[in-house]
Amino acid sequence: MTAAPLRPEDRVVTARDWIGFMAMVVGMFMAILDIQIVASSIAQVQAGISASAEEISWVQTAYLVAEVVMIPLSGWLARVVSTRWLFFASCATFTAASALCAVAWNIESMIAFRAIQGFLGGAMIPTVFATTYILFPPRMQAGLSVLIGLTATMAPTLGPSLGGWITEAWSWHWLFLINVVPGVVVASLVLSFVHVDRPQLQMLKGFDMAGVVLVAVFLGSLQYMLEEGPRNGWFEEPKVVLFSVVSLLAGIGFIWRELTAEHPVVDLTAFRDRNFSVGCLYSFIIGVGLYGSVFLIPIYLGRVRGYSALEIGITMMVVGLFQFLSAPLAGLLARRLDLRAMLAFGLSMFGLGLWLNAALTSEWGYWEMFLPQAVRGLSLMFCFVPINAVALGHLAADKVQNASGLYNLMRNLGGAIGLAAISTVLSDRTVLHTARLAEHINPARGWVTGTLDGLAGRLEPLLGWTADQAALRIIANLVRREAMTLAFADCLMLMAGVFAFGLLLMPLLHKVRHPSAGGH
Repeated sequence: MTAAPLRPEDRVVTARDWIGFMAMVVGMFMAILDIQIVASSIAQVQAGISASAEEISWVQTAYLVAEVVMIPLSGWLARVVSTRWLFFASCATFTAASALCAVAWNIESMIAFRAIQGFLGGAMIPTVFATTYILFPPRMQAGLSVLIGLTATMAPTLGPSLGGWITEAWSWHWLFLINVVPGVVVASLVLSFVHVDRPQLQMLKGFDMAGVVLVAVFLGSLQYMLEEGPRNGWFEEPKVVLFSVVSLLAGIGFIWRELTAEHPVVDLTAFRDRNFSVGCLYSFIIGVGLYGSVFLIPIYLGRVRGYSALEIGITMMVVGLFQFLSAPLAGLLARRLDLRAMLAFGLSMFGLGLWLNAALTSEWGYWEMFLPQAVRGLSLMFCFVPINAVALGHLAADKVQNASGLYNLMRNLGGAIGLAAISTVLSDRTVLHTARLAEHINPARGWVTGTLDGLAGRLEPLLGWTADQAALRIIANLVRREAMTLAFADCLMLMAGVFAFGLLLMPLLHKVRHPSAGGH
């Protein structure tokens, strides 16, 4: 029996196909969710495994480094062992590693288990994107793009809020145990129902081990540099300098190797396609905005407004709500519009949402955040659906698996580089604004003296002779709060500028219609 063509225009998708594919989507959601789910509960995890503040950051870093290494390799692995067996092995190992994370006994064991989680979880994400274009006929792909877009963008939005709620309601162990039952179900369904392609074990001949080593060193060192740089003053830290040099040299070696190898493990020739290259750049920009906003807004709400994890989650859910509301419209318009126009609208709206958010003050809460977040939520599907089609929808079936890994890698790199830049800008601008505000807080100004005297007078019945010092501390805290708020606004404005830059690249795209256009 010969294998069916990968993308037949008239294929009838069976119930078995749908069950297997939806199981894969759930697996992808779990993998993306776990990037951020520990973010709001890192203090509890730190206490639970008796780790230092410096060590605990590796609970996040280990996952991200391992994931970013696996993503570009996933296309080659899917072709060698088949989509079915790669996804099953990835999900089963991810699930086992999740259970092990919950029983980690020290920081070393936690880092090892998180690295396994990230490495295997990284294979699930691009595999789902590729399967969308391999398994389903073009007429169905607009709706599927919406489904994938919702999954890929909702998971990082929900991660910190869901993680905080789980930790408050139960304990940090459940951040990982929550994966076990769904993981077992997903792995079983994928093994039983997914039959997308066949293994091509002959690809193991001439295995590109040098390419694997170089891509691992390149991306692993780059991710380390981006994680540790903002915390250690960048190139003031010798380790950051070392990993920067290693990443640069390994990156050059990797590109040379993959362009000259007879059987490259990562086929870079996909970048010869202009729409794919520009689509990857837009995926990078979306990574900056998506992960940057999910990082910044909860920190502002926690540090400046003093919100609990639950209150942050309720505020952030506005983005998710408007994503759902816009999804059917985005799917409908994708079949009828030039995707460049749809993408330009999405980028403009996301940038507008960031610009509106940049007007924040230290008094902003749920309702002040509502409009900027609603605008960003509405825009996400108008970005994600056309970018997917622009980058992947026109590629031949035998190119999609490899290209999907590169495409998803660019979004993750956008998030990683964006977060490193945002952390640096947030720190530097907070220091700058603190200094500028402090220049205006001196005894030579009458209103400063009057304010201090008034505060001290109200505090004296409670604190006695220490009232003056307490008043000074209150003023200092107010200065820090306002400086931090101004720094958050600067970061949001900077991200808005990134999306404005993205609009300038629109003429580089060739006109393209969504594969679903015309109802084929």
